[in-house]
Amino acid sequence: MPGDEETDLIVIGGGLVGATLAVLLSQAGLRVTIVDCQDPLDGLDAGFDGRASAIAQATHRVLRGAGLWPALAPVAAPIQEIRVADGRSPLFLHYDHRDLGEAPFGFMIENRHLRRALHDAMVAEDRLTVVAPVEVAGMDLSWRAAALRLAGGARLVAPLIVGADGRGSRSRQWAGIRNTGWQYDQHGIVCTIDHAEPHGFVAHEHFLPSGPFAILPILGSPERQGHQSSLVWTERAELTPALMALDDHAFLAEVALRFGDFLGDLALVGPRWHYPLGLHVAETAIAQRFALVGDALHGMHPIAGQGLNMGLRDVAVLAEVIRDAHGLGLDPGAATVLGDYEARRRFDNSLMLAMTDALNRLFSNDIAPLRLARDLGLAAVDRLPGVKKFFMRHAMGEVGELPRLMRGLPL
Repeated sequence: MPGDEETDLIVIGGGLVGATLAVLLSQAGLRVTIVDCQDPLDGLDAGFDGRASAIAQATHRVLRGAGLWPALAPVAAPIQEIRVADGRSPLFLHYDHRDLGEAPFGFMIENRHLRRALHDAMVAEDRLTVVAPVEVAGMDLSWRAAALRLAGGARLVAPLIVGADGRGSRSRQWAGIRNTGWQYDQHGIVCTIDHAEPHGFVAHEHFLPSGPFAILPILGSPERQGHQSSLVWTERAELTPALMALDDHAFLAEVALRFGDFLGDLALVGPRWHYPLGLHVAETAIAQRFALVGDALHGMHPIAGQGLNMGLRDVAVLAEVIRDAHGLGLDPGAATVLGDYEARRRFDNSLMLAMTDALNRLFSNDIAPLRLARDLGLAAVDRLPGVKKFFMRHAMGEVGELPRLMRGLPL
């Protein structure tokens, strides 16, 4: 239509996943437009959501491929060891990265640093346009092209639209893709804890009857580097409001009951947040000239810290198939191109969703026979070198078919 603005790719949602895809493909020579209902500057506030993300070793190569790592390396805390225990059981599972080589399992990075690095990368890309904040009125998908209708009447047209607009994705609904899922009777409480003893870059996960309680090493403030951790505390939904209503002193006492005393005296750093937990998955990753990535495609329990990692794996595969089509002069929104993306992501995403759901159900209880079986299972894996190394490689994201970016190759 006259007045339509044409581009090579439209990304709905400028969060961590959508922005990474946009940066990668604009660097590969495509004209990319990000459309978001929020101003990207709003996410740069240090207190925006208080979360930090575990970035697996293989996944960090996606960020490196996007040119983000020079900005992130100084604020990334390497995960050198992982210790998994079932409550107060003396039996546990311990991973040490040195059993596989020099590389850490991954890195803990505060989300505000990821947002800042992505913002700076987007500003530096001439082929990348950000339209925000703006309301989207709808989406039109046809065999010829895809169009996004903005509030006010403007239209953006491209061969392909990518939905990266989160769990409540409107683009998924507009594309007619059904979504299946359920809520857990759990909330995730997130905060940062300062501790007297250094964490030694060890990640701890304690399985408690209400759910996993993870203590994850972050670099922290300059004056307290190595003495701060991100806490991801899974609690029953009915107890969460009362816990969040406690004053800082009483809340910290509840943390200490679950945290233990191995890191010495504890103190809260900044505010605390809580989020309802659930699982969902779209019935397909694609529609006509449309693809889903990240939380718009799948959402899982944080029990294994894989949410962002799986979103960036989506990005690595989708960027690869689009870049290959573009390089050959083919239509990046063609059914064959998108079908390749769907096929390559289906098994990996389904397996991770099933695994996190099963682990949460297995460990979020205090049934004596199950507790004994869990403890014996953890201890057995810890004493079987071959099995243990497989799980360690899985924690690094090195298991399964890896796209070029995750193998450290150029897009």
